[in-house]
Amino acid sequence: MKGLDFSIINWAEIGEASIDTLFMMGYATFFTFLIGLPLGILLYSLSKSNIWVLGWIYRILSFIVNIVRSVPFIILIVALIPFTRFVVGVSMGVQGTIPPLVIGAAPFFARLVETALREVDRGVIEASQAMGASTLQVIRKVLLPESLPGLVAAMTITAVTLVSYTAMSGMVGGGGLGSLAIQYGYYRYQTEVMIVAVVLMVVLVQALQMLGDRLVIYFSRK
Repeated sequence: MKGLDFSIINWAEIGEASIDTLFMMGYATFFTFLIGLPLGILLYSLSKSNIWVLGWIYRILSFIVNIVRSVPFIILIVALIPFTRFVVGVSMGVQGTIPPLVIGAAPFFARLVETALREVDRGVIEASQAMGASTLQVIRKVLLPESLPGLVAAMTITAVTLVSYTAMSGMVGGGGLGSLAIQYGYYRYQTEVMIVAVVLMVVLVQALQMLGDRLVIYFSRK
């Protein structure tokens, strides 16, 4: 078996791909949070309503969320090419990967948000309602603060998932470490590049998980 030769690696290209991965993950995480948090709150609020119309709205919205979550990300990227080109002007590369990342991750995060909100003690919610708090006040001053550790954990899971999504995007022309690993490690048989790309992605995932775990512990103690 041929020995590995890491001297052939273009480290400048590795660095650029690493920055691209962080760029995609950072922007996708930000917009996933902006979309997924209100969507998760809406799902939770509608599921608790006793009004039949709102109950049906919840079923429809829940069905749509489940459909989007069920589509494999690699297929979602291809299906969203016209939409992506309309939004950012390109359908490939770093910018072209962000819209599918957000659309694929936002419903996933919304479900995690809904689950985290369901974990809040019902007695605390009823007590705030008994004191005359409006629905918005209950959400802002009770639900979100009480569920903060769960929300941070949900965001951590979503960010880690987005890292794996960026790797999959490399199969269809996305940028970042995933694309580098496929182009060099698979098509050009440069195993060294694939090893380095995988190691860097593992380090990134571990760093995100450690940061998320520390934040969960911190907010749990407050």
